Amino acid sequence: MRTTTLGPDGPDVGVIGLGCMGMSFSYDQETPRDEATLISVIHQALDLGMTLLDTADVYGPFTNEALLGRALKSRRDQAVLATKVGALTRDAQGNPVMGLNNRPEHIRRSIDESLRRLGTDHVDLYYLHRTDPQVPIEESVGALAETVAAGKARAIGLSEVSVEQIQRAHSVHPITAVQSELSLWTRDWMTEVLPYCQEQDIAFVPYSPLGKGFLTGRFSAHDDLPEDDFRRGLALPQPSAGGTPIQQAALSTNPAIAERVRKIAERVEATPAQVAPAWVLAQGEYVVPIPGTKTPKYLADNAGAADVELSAADLAELYALPVPTGGRYF
Repeated sequence: MRTTTLGPDGPDVGVIGLGCMGMSFSYDQETPRDEATLISVIHQALDLGMTLLDTADVYGPFTNEALLGRALKSRRDQAVLATKVGALTRDAQGNPVMGLNNRPEHIRRSIDESLRRLGTDHVDLYYLHRTDPQVPIEESVGALAETVAAGKARAIGLSEVSVEQIQRAHSVHPITAVQSELSLWTRDWMTEVLPYCQEQDIAFVPYSPLGKGFLTGRFSAHDDLPEDDFRRGLALPQPSAGGTPIQQAALSTNPAIAERVRKIAERVEATPAQVAPAWVLAQGEYVVPIPGTKTPKYLADNAGAADVELSAADLAELYALPVPTGGRYF
């Protein structure tokens, strides 16, 4: 796979990375995970050149980092390893619960816990997963900067932030990467954040470049998804004419977008799962999408996006697709 860098001074990575969240979290939790298969997928990703591996403490919680730690036991030097902090906190009894916690003391403690689970002495990229309105971002980034000074992280990043937040963070410590959702399904960040990152030579790492799987054409209605899959609450059409007005509108609008991607894929002799990330790759230098998968078949498909060549006409047709009906999260 061809490579790029995370910004002009960042590490070399394959132009397609691997998002590991779905191996332990959110998608189809009723289906048992076979750890040997998951580890083989991670190893195959490295073999294919998908060297940027993305996780977070909240995935599981904790189990996704531990999975990567076991997978990378003998291959840590081949991976550019990213994890995140800030979207997980603890209740009064000390139990982990989803919730914002950007306090410096939490970040200092969490990096050590993440490193222990990951089985390494450093991560290559340490993100603030979500911003906490109760904590000034300067304080949180100051704690992230401490992890760099201590050699526990090589660089720091931010996830789902505004330009103003990036600027405030960057005044404390250089920001290497910004991670946000970007796909033909979700283009919110293209107006301000992505152009700003390009101006500042900050890498942009899009998660869900396949529109949470919708753009592959595998899912066209809620009934296509397992009962416990969180995507049932997103911009999918309901199985009948019932539901909210926004879901009824999605019934006719959103599948047509995936169908158009499929037709373009046929024309360029690729798959929809390759065309969608190829469009993301075309958004500029230092853009590294991180599609996620649990299976070798889909992993190889995702990696093939690096070789898809979209013409100016193809890109224009994809840019012209309508924005899906419904928000990212209902």
